[in-house]
This record gives sequence, C-alpha cells and structure tokens, in this order.
Amino acid sequence: PYELNLTSKLVDVALHEKLNILHVHYAIPHASAAVNAKQILATYGIDIPIVTTLHGTDITLLGKDKSFKPVIEYAINQSDVVTAVSKNLKQETVSNFKINNDIKTIPNFIDMSLYQQKEDVKLRNQFAKEDEFILTHISNFRKVKRVEDVISIFNKVSEEIPAKLLMIGDGPERLKAEQLCRKLGITQKVKFLGKLKVIEKVLSISDVFILPSETESFGLVALEAMASKVAVISSNSGGLPEVNIDGYTGFLSDVGDVVKMSNDLSSLLADKDLLLKFQLNAFKHAKSFDLPKILPMYEEIYFNLCNNTSQ
Repeated sequence: PYELNLTSKLVDVALHEKLNILHVHYAIPHASAAVNAKQILATYGIDIPIVTTLHGTDITLLGKDKSFKPVIEYAINQSDVVTAVSKNLKQETVSNFKINNDIKTIPNFIDMSLYQQKEDVKLRNQFAKEDEFILTHISNFRKVKRVEDVISIFNKVSEEIPAKLLMIGDGPERLKAEQLCRKLGITQKVKFLGKLKVIEKVLSISDVFILPSETESFGLVALEAMASKVAVISSNSGGLPEVNIDGYTGFLSDVGDVVKMSNDLSSLLADKDLLLKFQLNAFKHAKSFDLPKILPMYEEIYFNLCNNTSQ
C-alpha cells in the first residue's frame, strides 16, 4: 500500500538524513503518512514537526466522502503547522471539518523570471494571422475544468471577432471537446496541442486565457498566464477571485455562465486599450505572488519550528 510505503520511507530518510522538519502536501495520503512516521520516530527519541499544506482536492473532493472525513481531520489536527493555498480553501476546510489547528494562508507562488513577456512572433504566426487574437486554455481536461464551456465561449466570440483557440493539455474530456468543435464547424480555428512541457512560450503569444472551472482552490495556471501578461476570463469559483481580480486583470462569472463569459471576452477583444490595460494589470498583480515574496513565509514557519524543537 502506498501510504505504508511512504510512512516507511519517511522514517528511513528522517533517521539517516537527520531531518528537522517534514513538509507534506495534501492531508491524505501524505499528511496522514507523516503523522504515522512522526509517531514511529518518537519511539527512537526523535520529535520531528510536520508542516501540512492543503491544495484543494483533499478538501473539496475527498472531503465530500464521509468515510475520509475522520482521517482528514486527524491528519490536519495532528500537524504542527497547517497552511492553505487560498483564503477560500481555508474557509472551506474550517466550514466542513472539525479543525482545532490554526490554518495559515500562504498562496501558491511562481518564479516570475521563468515567464518571458517577449512575444515570439515566429511562433505566433504558426497559429494565427496578424489580425487574429489568440485565446488559450490549459488544464488536465477533467470534467471539473468544463472544457466544453471553453469551446462554447470561443465559438460565440469567434463569430464576430477573428481569433484562434489553443487547447493545451490532455485528459478524459478532450474527446468531447474535439467532437463539439466538429459539430460547431470550428475545427480550423481550434488547435489541440496536447501536453506541453513548457507552456511559457505559448502563453507569451496569447491575448486572453480562459478558465471556466467548476472549482479551483487557487488557479495556478491562471497566475502563470498573468505572469505572461495575459488577461483572464474565468469563473468565480474557489480561490480564483484572489488571483483574477474582476474588472482589473480580467472578468469573473458564475460557473456555467457561458453567455456572460462570452460577452466579457468580446468586450475585451473589441477594446484594445482595455485589453492592454488588463494585461499590464495582470502582470503587475502576478508579481505579488513571486517566489521571493512568498518563500519567506515558509522560511519563517521552518525557523520557528526548529527553534521550538531545539529548546
């Protein structure tokens, strides 16, 4: 079993590498494995603190299964420090579970230096003509990402405004999205690029990023787009409003409101000055999530834990 193997490995590494802290991601299975490892290490006279970071699926998906609830609560409450990647995720956790631990909000971060804002003209010309906009969607094409909404939004907008849509990623809903493109007769306007190791180059040639997800605990891919000076059209689900600021870096809509998202996108593309303003605002806001600004928050937690255990 994965969790048993993980527990054994955590104990082994902690013993032989003299670790000071275990920082684990997701309440289950990683935090629960770390709690087991901590109890085993205590029999060796080692007290090792646990930092658990919540990312979402353990709370929003697994948390809805009542059989997992006691394990999730135990893993969170037995951790020495708990962090969540958005205020919304913290609120979801506190609302749905009996949590005795304080949860600190530390957002996801990016390394701004990785995102080139210079447009690759050669690459852009491969996908669109000079007078066409490039719209982009990136995801794992799971149902929760609502990729058919992306196609519907683009279809409505492209009837009036010349544009191309780049669909990056792969997953179970890709076939449905491709079939919808055929049904709507827009296969020449939509390119399915599959999984790409480096998305920064494609984002650098994009004008607007579309993310109509049913749920997003944070929306890291939207932040990556913003770091590339791309405006965002997204749902207002989960932590997305903390990343995409409505009327400033892009527009927010209720989940499934394809009409509003289409209208927002059309108005943005029809006003080049507004689009440029949003793109610059997106880049500016993305800087607040840059690695040097977020990393010290984790370092402070580490130093405090190390000082407490050494006393």
